[in-house]
Amino acid sequence: MRLIVGLGNPGKQYRLSRHNAGFLILDQLALERDIPINQTLFDAHIGKGKIDGDGVILAKPQTFMNLSGISVRRLTDYFRIALQDVIVAHDDLDLPFQSIRLKAGGGHAGHKGLISIIDHLNGQDFIRVRLGIGKPARKSMVEGYVLEHFSKEEMDCLPELTTTAAAAVTDILGFGIQAAMEKHHGKKKTNLIEEG
Repeated sequence: MRLIVGLGNPGKQYRLSRHNAGFLILDQLALERDIPINQTLFDAHIGKGKIDGDGVILAKPQTFMNLSGISVRRLTDYFRIALQDVIVAHDDLDLPFQSIRLKAGGGHAGHKGLISIIDHLNGQDFIRVRLGIGKPARKSMVEGYVLEHFSKEEMDCLPELTTTAAAAVTDILGFGIQAAMEKHHGKKKTNLIEEG
């Protein structure tokens, strides 16, 4: 069983904000794989199903970004899911918009959702699917920037980006993280790059 987590904030006002990139990726995956996210468990909206024969749980924590780890920990405990079997899709300020990168383990780069997950799971050896959102001109603008809606130009690109990110998740499940990174490495538009 694998747990696939999309990070974001609950509420209609945040639905299309940059910080909700993880939710948008999970929604695309759920749509493509016909896994309705229609249950609530441990402060998360979840859906159970299979992707290419593998049992998966799709989860969108509803605790707000900074407390995502609380829900993720309860889900991993309940379903007995190992840290290495957790995949987290999230926005990334350090990547330019239209970039998607896969990563196994690593730090949190100040991302409060990742900080919460690392703290509550007592480890960082989970897989990340990172969708670049770019960054504002000044660091003081970051909080407002991530909570703003994607621009009209960005919205036009989102369907292709979330489709690519969902395909990357599927490849991780089917072939493993290393093979998934090798497969997607070098795609100019999505710029999936292996990182240690």
